[in-house]
Amino acid sequence: MSAGALALGLVGMLASLALLIWLAYRGWSVLLLAPLCAMLAALISGQPVLAHWTQTFMLSTGRFLAQFFPLFLLGSLFGKLMEDSGSVDAVAQFMIDKLGTRHALVAVVLGGALVTYGGVSLFVAFFVLAPMAQALFRSADIPRRLMPATIMLGTATFTMSALPGTPALQNAIPMPFFGTTPFAAPGLGIVATCVMAGFGLWWLGRAAAAAKRNGEGFVEPHDGGADDASRGKTPLVRERASVAQTFDPAEIGPSAEASREAGAPPAWVALAPLVVVVATNFVMNMLVFPRIDASYLAEPRWGSTSLAAVAGVWGVCVALALGIVVLVALNWQRLRALRESVDAGANASVLPVLSVGSLVGYGAVIAALPAFEVVRDWVLGIGGGPLVSLAVATNLLAGLTGSASGGLTIALDALGDTYMQLAAQHHIDPALMHRVAVMSSGTLDSLPHNGAVVTLLAVCGSTHRESYRDLVVVSIVGALIALAVVIVLGSLFGSF
Repeated sequence: MSAGALALGLVGMLASLALLIWLAYRGWSVLLLAPLCAMLAALISGQPVLAHWTQTFMLSTGRFLAQFFPLFLLGSLFGKLMEDSGSVDAVAQFMIDKLGTRHALVAVVLGGALVTYGGVSLFVAFFVLAPMAQALFRSADIPRRLMPATIMLGTATFTMSALPGTPALQNAIPMPFFGTTPFAAPGLGIVATCVMAGFGLWWLGRAAAAAKRNGEGFVEPHDGGADDASRGKTPLVRERASVAQTFDPAEIGPSAEASREAGAPPAWVALAPLVVVVATNFVMNMLVFPRIDASYLAEPRWGSTSLAAVAGVWGVCVALALGIVVLVALNWQRLRALRESVDAGANASVLPVLSVGSLVGYGAVIAALPAFEVVRDWVLGIGGGPLVSLAVATNLLAGLTGSASGGLTIALDALGDTYMQLAAQHHIDPALMHRVAVMSSGTLDSLPHNGAVVTLLAVCGSTHRESYRDLVVVSIVGALIALAVVIVLGSLFGSF
């Protein structure tokens, strides 16, 4: 390839990426932007545009849907049923009752951690936790500007990327590439959790104490703040949110009106489905799948795959499905509008899975362009070894796309096989690669254009100017510190 054609190809890649970021930030749908920008890059690079659209973009998108749509569907359904049964409210109230206003920050963080580690969608947790946090912060006279960072710490940091066994989509994406399970590198995940949670709570406590010394307390929002749930359903917020998580915010709320007549469930009833999800996930991946004969998966009619490539996804699917059964059984009288709740939960999975799938298709086209070899060689040439280059590549892509799942999938689609080869060459446990990749996706994804950030600020009645600095510290700085600790420990002692 000539130097001129190579330079033109790089220009095409950068121009398409810049256009994708700019228009997505302004609220344009990724469903349209991703193929449009991918075809623009192919056109500038002198590649066959229509062939890339149907044979590269769509096939890659289809593979993503085939692998992960069950997780989007079951995860959204579980989250919606937890919301409509009042279980998420009950868990949050349980933490408030146990810890009280004296430990308001810890109560909000632990409440968010419980529901998201148990499988509840991030956006469902946002809309339930925000009113609870507002009441706690008002009683404790903590500045409202710290609410978004506190909720983010409990819902979208260690429970998304570090805690072993988390059913979050980000923890599932590396499994087909590395042949791992959701419990990959559990010891390192627990260390990272302690770093993220400890650092975040230290920062928030320090910020709250400084505010108290300066005479700053809780101030009521002028526009309703967390009670104005409809703000999360604006077109701008919805489009940004659809590429950030697995739940469409437009489906939050409406079906709940007919389902609360029986009151909120007791704490043990609310917690039981969460425990079932975590326990079943562990049993399936650690005890059941290692003991079954799945050699039939090597046959062409099953995609010529292996149990290692699908067991992780299967385990999460079984865990969520059983959690749904237990949830419905325990809350049958509270789910008066069960059909409406099920419909809303299923519908909530469609836009996010298609949006993230479109980002994956965009990444596949970019990776197929001849000029991408330059980018690949640069990434793989980063000093520090495969773990560092994997962390940098995933960080950059998650930050640029504003999506942890999108950035992670693009990185692994383009470089996953290469990193597996490097892992074998450098005697690196794939489980360590898994944990580094997942944690790397949950750092720079929280830049200002991230859909979860935009939604959370809107739900809390706050702005980037008021709250984003503290949010950056707990969700980006803390995550980067934990990532560095894991890479250092993993390099010295391997996976554990």
